[in-house]
Amino acid sequence: MSKVELFVQGHIAHIQLNRPEKLNAIDGDMLVQMGEFIEQLDRNDQARVLVIRARGERAFCVGADIQAWTSLAPLDMWRHWIRDGHRLFDRIAGLRQPVIAVLNGFTLGGGLELALAADIRLAADEIELGFPEASIATVPGWGGTHRLPALIGAGRAKQMIFSAERISATTAEHWGLVNEVLPRDQLDSRADELARQIAANAPLAVQFAKQAINGALQGTAGSTLEALAGALAAHSQDAQEGLASFNERRPPDYSGN
Repeated sequence: MSKVELFVQGHIAHIQLNRPEKLNAIDGDMLVQMGEFIEQLDRNDQARVLVIRARGERAFCVGADIQAWTSLAPLDMWRHWIRDGHRLFDRIAGLRQPVIAVLNGFTLGGGLELALAADIRLAADEIELGFPEASIATVPGWGGTHRLPALIGAGRAKQMIFSAERISATTAEHWGLVNEVLPRDQLDSRADELARQIAANAPLAVQFAKQAINGALQGTAGSTLEALAGALAAHSQDAQEGLASFNERRPPDYSGN
């Protein structure tokens, strides 16, 4: 069976980590599979929401598979492992469609970085979250050092990363790391309900709102506005007149519409 299950049902897309025997630890094949799906999804105008789940009851994802990355030479680790992970999580964070992460168990290291790339995080009430990297002499390598402080503030992010201590779902909600904490038996139904609510709204309005919020938070408002303005201007009556005048070799007669 595939280590990652990828499918679209109606307007809702799904990624499901399927390696419960390894607590859904991420290896190179999983990075490639998810990357290909995210690229397809970015071009899919029917899919309006992405929900990321994991099989098994113990873990959403405990991070990068240690056996996968410790066997790499330093240059190969940089060329492929770290860069592939960054590219994937950046694509997820920048996806047009909203992304919901459903945290059903331990969410650690690279698994927490995957969750941080989502827009909304729902957590089962008994789970724990954390960055254990410092306890094994490494650091978060897939965006945790900048996405975590942007979400919960530098002080709390430093506490989590420096101490390698896990926090409870309740603390994570109090700190703003997760949106909602629910009993385990209500987690999936709440995720499905929220996905349907988002998918029922005007998709362009939702996607534009996501771009505007992300642009403001990430300091890229200029490029966000440029992209939206370019798309709008290109389909105006003046744009049609400009193209017609160019093809007909005459001065344009713009209307301001």
